[in-house]
Amino acid sequence: MFELLSDPAVWASFLTLTVLEIVLGVDNVIFISIAASKLPPDQRPRARMIGLTGALVLRIALLASIAWIVSLSDPFVTLAGFDLSWRDLILLTGGLFLIWKAATEIFDEVEGPDEEAQARRSARTGFAAVIAQIMVLDLVFSLDSVITAVGIADHLPVMIAAVVVAILVMMIAAQPIADFVEAHPSTKMLALAFLVMVGMALVADGLHHHIERGFIYAAMVFAGAVEALNLLRARRRAH
Repeated sequence: MFELLSDPAVWASFLTLTVLEIVLGVDNVIFISIAASKLPPDQRPRARMIGLTGALVLRIALLASIAWIVSLSDPFVTLAGFDLSWRDLILLTGGLFLIWKAATEIFDEVEGPDEEAQARRSARTGFAAVIAQIMVLDLVFSLDSVITAVGIADHLPVMIAAVVVAILVMMIAAQPIADFVEAHPSTKMLALAFLVMVGMALVADGLHHHIERGFIYAAMVFAGAVEALNLLRARRRAH
């Protein structure tokens, strides 16, 4: 363990992996913030912390099962000439669920449900249900991040350390991101559109059509910059 600390290559892989894990976790934080917004305000911070803690435990458990993770890419059935692996199945299921969830939220934002309907929905959306939603999607996001970790770092302690740091950063950022999205409805719509795009990318990956994540993140940055300019313009006009 101590010899790893003196190896510059190990530190380089740790820093690179930490940054990548944080970037890969941005869409996860957005989803957690939106999912937790269905709960009463006093329960939202606890839901986010439980969800991210579960993410940390899940990712460490997956990292400890590296051989199993690699074997997920092996086909277990062939359908009409299409080789389907467990990784493909997880990505397809998670991507479709993410698209459905984001589309449902977009519909609600556009239609604008009345307060009574919103109250009934909040009553049906229990704390455990929100945590379950967070954990299901985090399984999908964890799979991608874990495979990324396995491809970059060679030592399990380095992978675990990078994941722990990334999750801690996400825990710190979760509340500010949630507050900002809640205070600016247009950014919530943009975030939901991002989730649809991420869901489509996951489905494409599950169908063996990989979309480079750099294109997705570039689109997110561009759209976010345009939204920031719109918010700045609205603020200046308000004054």
